[in-house]
Amino acid sequence: MLDSQTIEAIADELLAAGRSRTPVPRLTARYPQMTVEDSYAVQQLWRRRNEDAGRRLVGRKIGLTSRAMQAATGITEPDYGAIFDDMVLETGCSVPWEQYTHPRVEVELAFVLKKDLAGPGCTIFDVLNATDYVVPALEILDSRIEMEGRTIVDTIADNAAMGAMVIGGNPVRPDAVDLRWVSAILYKNQTVEETGVAAGVLDHPANGVHWLANKIAAHGDGMKAGDIILAGSFTRPLWVYQGDTVHADYGPLGAITCRFD
Repeated sequence: MLDSQTIEAIADELLAAGRSRTPVPRLTARYPQMTVEDSYAVQQLWRRRNEDAGRRLVGRKIGLTSRAMQAATGITEPDYGAIFDDMVLETGCSVPWEQYTHPRVEVELAFVLKKDLAGPGCTIFDVLNATDYVVPALEILDSRIEMEGRTIVDTIADNAAMGAMVIGGNPVRPDAVDLRWVSAILYKNQTVEETGVAAGVLDHPANGVHWLANKIAAHGDGMKAGDIILAGSFTRPLWVYQGDTVHADYGPLGAITCRFD
């Protein structure tokens, strides 16, 4: 376990890296004794620093929930991070590519809550009952820590690599469609790059949400009515570059488009 001074130093280093767009050397290379608990402590302090600076927490992201993502990263357990108000973008937006470090895009579903949701003992039925609607979303992954050799310890401390999200398409009630069979085709510059189905996320995208409720309950935390929960990607991350246009077709649930300028 790291001492509080070291945790504070890491959190401040990551804040500075976010401003400078210069990734810091891998944490696990410098602190080989660092644990998952240390990483969440860093993330919590990083989050408080951002809230103190005026950013407003509007939800959470869940990462590494699908076999596709676990295979792509070599990491075998989910993680989570914070979503702030300035991270939520709308379809059709222009995304400043240089604002992010190593940007990548993932296809996801976002749950918007109408009731508070907390563990322990939270189930998939609690999630569905607490959900107002589900809407297509793209996650833009960012990195404040160098990519090569990073582990889940690095990723968690880096706010689970959350950069931003783009919402679009058609919101649906959680009982209006079979969420397991929601599918998407992901295009970059008119070329199909990835396809996937939402059952790839822990067999049902709502399973990630109740995992999160139970996970953060151990820290005395919960989710609030109105929160946006990114349930996890059901495609591999797609690298994007300046000038790229990304389009995700969710069939009956509509589509999302954004351009990286």
